[in-house]
Amino acid sequence: MFSKKKVKSTQIDTLIGHNTTVTGDIHFSSGLHIEGTLNGNLIADDHDKAVLIISEKGVVNGDVNASVVIINGKVKGNVSSSTTLEMAQHAKVTGNVHYNLLEMEVGAEVNGSLNHVAAGQHKTSQSTRNQDPVGDRKSGNSSVTG
Repeated sequence: MFSKKKVKSTQIDTLIGHNTTVTGDIHFSSGLHIEGTLNGNLIADDHDKAVLIISEKGVVNGDVNASVVIINGKVKGNVSSSTTLEMAQHAKVTGNVHYNLLEMEVGAEVNGSLNHVAAGQHKTSQSTRNQDPVGDRKSGNSSVTG
C-alpha cells in the first residue's frame, strides 16, 4: 500500500538505531530513519528534499517537521508534512497533524486534530507547539480500524 518511490529517490543518510536514545533537537536535510527514541524536535532544514521514516519501534517525543513523513511508530508531538504523510498500521500520533496528502493504513491512530494544508502553504509545527492536542479536538480522535 505504501509507495517506496519517494524513499528510493532520497538517500537515507542518517539512522538512529533501535537501542539508541537521543535527547535534543535534530536538524536534517536529506533522509532520516528512526528506529530508536528521540526526545526532541525533528526539523528538516532543506524542507523540499527531506524524508523522515519512523519505524515500528521508533518513538519521537517532540514535534516533527518535514516534506515527506512516513510513520509506523509513535510520535508524541505535532506533525507537519508539506508534501506527503504516510501512516502505516502501527502509527500512533498524539498531537495535531498538518498535511497536504495523507495516506493512512488500517490500525493507524491520530489523537489530535487533522488539518489539511494546501500545496505550497507549509505549516510548521512551531506555531502549534503551545496548543494542547487533547484540548483542541476539532476533528476529535481519528483512528482507522478494520
